[in-house]
Amino acid sequence: MSDADSAYAYAYERLADQLAEQVRNGTLRPGERIPSVRRMGEHHGVSVTTVLQAYRKLEALRLVEAKPKSGFYVLPERAYRVPPPRVSTPGKAPTLVTTTDLMDTIVAASTDPDAVPLGAALPDPALLPLRALSRSMGAVLRRDVASGHAYGSPSGVPELRREIAKREWHTGRTAAPEDVLVTCGAAEAVSLAIRATTEAGDVVAVESPAFFGTLQAIEGLGRRALEIPTCPVDGIDVDALEHALGRHRVGACIVTPNFHNPLGSLMPEVEKERLVGIACERGIPLIEDDAFGELYFDQPPPSLRSWDEDGTVVRIGSFSKTLAPGYRVGWILPGSRHMTAVHRQKLASTVATATPPQLAIADYLTGGGYDKHLRKLRRLLRDNVGRLRAEVAARFPDGTRLSRPRGGFLLWVRLPDGVDALELHAKALAAGISISPGPIFSPSGAFRSFVRLSAGHPWSERTEDAVDRLAAMVGSAMV
Repeated sequence: MSDADSAYAYAYERLADQLAEQVRNGTLRPGERIPSVRRMGEHHGVSVTTVLQAYRKLEALRLVEAKPKSGFYVLPERAYRVPPPRVSTPGKAPTLVTTTDLMDTIVAASTDPDAVPLGAALPDPALLPLRALSRSMGAVLRRDVASGHAYGSPSGVPELRREIAKREWHTGRTAAPEDVLVTCGAAEAVSLAIRATTEAGDVVAVESPAFFGTLQAIEGLGRRALEIPTCPVDGIDVDALEHALGRHRVGACIVTPNFHNPLGSLMPEVEKERLVGIACERGIPLIEDDAFGELYFDQPPPSLRSWDEDGTVVRIGSFSKTLAPGYRVGWILPGSRHMTAVHRQKLASTVATATPPQLAIADYLTGGGYDKHLRKLRRLLRDNVGRLRAEVAARFPDGTRLSRPRGGFLLWVRLPDGVDALELHAKALAAGISISPGPIFSPSGAFRSFVRLSAGHPWSERTEDAVDRLAAMVGSAMV
């Protein structure tokens, strides 16, 4: 059995995934009949029952349909006929973040355990190796009972820094353990990066829309945000950013080039290279938030560090989206230009990241199960995103636009004209459904016609019913 096959618990899952990929890449076209159950079983050396299970999974994903006495056919995928949202058109002047109170209210509401979680950007616990992590935690504490007593190094425990550095080769550029500083999640890493590269009152260029946690950090640190037009497919508009840098004195730029939150966009490599070149030429620190970078559906995307030759890029990552949100373990690679400043800021804030979670994650990583877990998680999230896109496309009214993520598990939805995202959020929450309205992703409360939906939870009848009810609310708001 190959390393890739070992990520599948059952043979039908592997077969379904292979066929789903053929549908997505166009090898199997809409309306085309797929091989009969018997023929497929003979070709792959599996039972008829296994093939039927695979075909039923494809039906559940709305990729194929069964026709009586005829076989299975690829469905016309309406989700791919629904266009993506257009490139954003923010204002051209730096602004103060004015939506923090709204963010606080909405984020608090999204933690309601009884609500259907279509709003939170967190993977469901059922998708994570929590038992394995618990065993690792127990093992490290038994080996060293004093490990949780004293403060650790501000840079993090050597075991975890070494494992993080090992994984950097996936991103297109290697790193050494001494290049890594472990943080209290990506949130602290972003805050450290802003404080180390800018001064109070400085302007920070951000994508439009931008992750609300980044906007809160900018506000809390007394900086101003300059929104840059951003494409839901290809990410930040590098031409627009270059033009803005010629008009404004910008202290730093924060971007999420790989599977942006909330857009799910992925920057083309040629644009990544241009972005790094512009930042290096102008001497502007480029903060790369890569919290979703490991959750690719096709190929691992390179980091901006791949093109950085002088330490301009400050790279940030996290285990919160892939492994253990509650452990609050992230990391930052500040680069040679900013390492000293980031280290001092870490000392001035949290001193050190909690030691036991670091050791537990390091123990789990050295056990070799992380890559197998990631392969399975990517496959599940890709299916979830596809299912959610298909359901929204089929059930929401005409005029809806959908992003087309190539990684992560977030969907950016442009609602039909006349539908207000904040009003929809309030109605949905009253009905036990959590969503994230667009205005929290803007310094000035823009994106009143947008919502972010999460596909980070296993699909269920409860989720399907929630999408149905949400679609009805959108339809009624248009009347």
